[in-house]
Amino acid sequence: MSRLTKIPVTVITGFLGSGKTTLIRHLMRNPQGKRLAILVNEFGSTGVDGDILKSCASANCPADAILELANGCICCTVADEFIPTIETLMALPEPPDHILVETSGLALPKPLLKAFDWPAIRSRITVDGVIALADAEAMARGRFAPNSGAAQTGAAADGSDHETPLSEIFEDQISCADIVLLTKADLVGEKGIAKAREAILAEVPRGLPILPVTDGEIDPRVVLGLNAAAEDDLDARISHHDNQDEHDHDDFDSVVVELGEVDDPEALQAAIAEMARAQNLLRVKGYIAVAGKPMRLLVQAVGGRVRTQYDRPWGDTPRCSQLVAIGARADVDVDAIRAALGV
Repeated sequence: MSRLTKIPVTVITGFLGSGKTTLIRHLMRNPQGKRLAILVNEFGSTGVDGDILKSCASANCPADAILELANGCICCTVADEFIPTIETLMALPEPPDHILVETSGLALPKPLLKAFDWPAIRSRITVDGVIALADAEAMARGRFAPNSGAAQTGAAADGSDHETPLSEIFEDQISCADIVLLTKADLVGEKGIAKAREAILAEVPRGLPILPVTDGEIDPRVVLGLNAAAEDDLDARISHHDNQDEHDHDDFDSVVVELGEVDDPEALQAAIAEMARAQNLLRVKGYIAVAGKPMRLLVQAVGGRVRTQYDRPWGDTPRCSQLVAIGARADVDVDAIRAALGV
């Protein structure tokens, strides 16, 4: 690549459990002959997504080109962590042809986009596009809709719509997007997709392509090579926090729970589903050591929907069962979570 050519960066955003890591895994398997580098951000202190992606490392995307920022939202650590990490990726012996940035599910994309206008990196990279993922099933159920009416917590007394922390984050994510991908489309059918699409169109300030996808499978040419130069188009990407110097994520919290070896993974899966429903948790994920099994069990839960799979052998890695639970701060009851998991 010519030194005069900017390295394109694709920002992949979307709420917790919307399928960002699944999409990136698909892109890693179909790199179109490009050398990829990946920066993964996690809200919780224990990284899971970065480890998943490193297990998919290849010649086109080696493990040393997959970096992780955990325990926070990338939008809050631009100067201290994001810029130095991007510079590390650009300084690899074989510089990447394309960088993928997976934001935390609670991150706001716009502060991140502003960082690409910094003189230190503006001449060297450009935001090729912002891809926002929206869980079609959650959208169809109205998870990200504002509260309406005084009967709902925090709603306006006059009955008007009141933005919730969830709806604000969701709207900020899709408002910054160049393309919206409706993920898990296979779970909702045509009516569910239509309902989710309608909900998105009601919130976006400008026309956007909205494409249904399943298991992250999409032609890479649809999402890479957009040449959007989003750093030059910030005013069109409206945010709830445009007039704020900073923001926080005090509405949400996470807890890490360590378990011993598990004898009955099906019972654990049922317990996680019930716990997530009863405590209104947004996301549960982690790895489980199952007695008598040489492979680790990957657990991914969104709301009460839980998926598990044995992803790879433990090898020399200590057999440690660990789950991260994320939810609204008021819903993250550490004692209740530990009790539900039998700890």
